[in-house]
Amino acid sequence: MSDDDADSRRPPSFLGRLLYGGTLFYMSVDGFRNNEKRVEIARDSGVPAPELLVPFATGMLLVATLLLTLWVWPLVAAGLILVFFFSTTPVIHSFWEFEGKDRANQKINFLKNIALIGAAVTFLVEALRARED
Repeated sequence: MSDDDADSRRPPSFLGRLLYGGTLFYMSVDGFRNNEKRVEIARDSGVPAPELLVPFATGMLLVATLLLTLWVWPLVAAGLILVFFFSTTPVIHSFWEFEGKDRANQKINFLKNIALIGAAVTFLVEALRARED
């Protein structure tokens, strides 16, 4: 086994996973703390059964975040994070439907989520590479 083989099996940077995971963990905890507000926003955005789907999605993000940070089932974890962001970002942060300051705020959150999606894709690719070895 070469050093390259050992490197390909090494998980991504713990610091990177901790920073990413810490951000998503905070978002999850904040989501639970503000569940009623999130449910109202989801309802206003046309999400069906928001009383069920909002806490479910928040819990899914929390579990996936912990798994990814610990690099346990990273392929599943990154996939769940992507499901969360792909299902919530265009619905909740549809900046094109707003005007003025609300539009600017929604655009910032939309773009932030796009960056978080990019990181999740990177982790997904790393998990796939580790699985191939």
